Amino acid sequence: MLARILPIDAVHPEPHRVHRAVAALEAGGVLAFPTDSYYGLGCDVGSKQGIERIYQLKERDRRKPLSVICSDLAEITRYAKVSNFAFRALKRLTPGPFTFVLEATREIPDALATKQQTVGIRIPNAPIALALVEQLGRPLVSTSAATPDGEPLIDPQEILDVFGHGLELIIDGGYTLHEPSTVVSLVGDELTILRQGKGEITGVL
Repeated sequence: MLARILPIDAVHPEPHRVHRAVAALEAGGVLAFPTDSYYGLGCDVGSKQGIERIYQLKERDRRKPLSVICSDLAEITRYAKVSNFAFRALKRLTPGPFTFVLEATREIPDALATKQQTVGIRIPNAPIALALVEQLGRPLVSTSAATPDGEPLIDPQEILDVFGHGLELIIDGGYTLHEPSTVVSLVGDELTILRQGKGEITGVL
């Protein structure tokens, strides 16, 4: 059975539609949804079956971890170790198109942590994604909605054609221009740009 496309206002997400999407997440489902840098594939951070399905859908190397979308800084501190330095950086740069590499806490599922026990965490400037994590009450595991060879999918209909057989819902928030997030390591109280993407860091933290 193919996923259904669920239109949601990208600026002012309708609560009843968000509730429908969250119900699918709570049941262990995988969704496609827009962020501020791409359409993502995501599931509840506590869903082992959802995480497994994302890896299968993306044909993704298990050595490449997925990222986590949190609702706010308080939630980040549950899943990552945040020093004063990291907190200042996060406060300045969130919400926004950044993925922050931080030392993981024991709350992070083993499938999401790297061998170095780090995790990539985001707070996107994207009302739909934030509405999902806020109503779910837990982070979303997330990766880009791109084909196994890396081609980004910016149209919900394209996502349906490629991944629809493995998704519960595709949230239609309109077209998105695919620009990956900027990946920033804050490990060891040093800010290191690991991948330059949509987000730019200027000035001194």
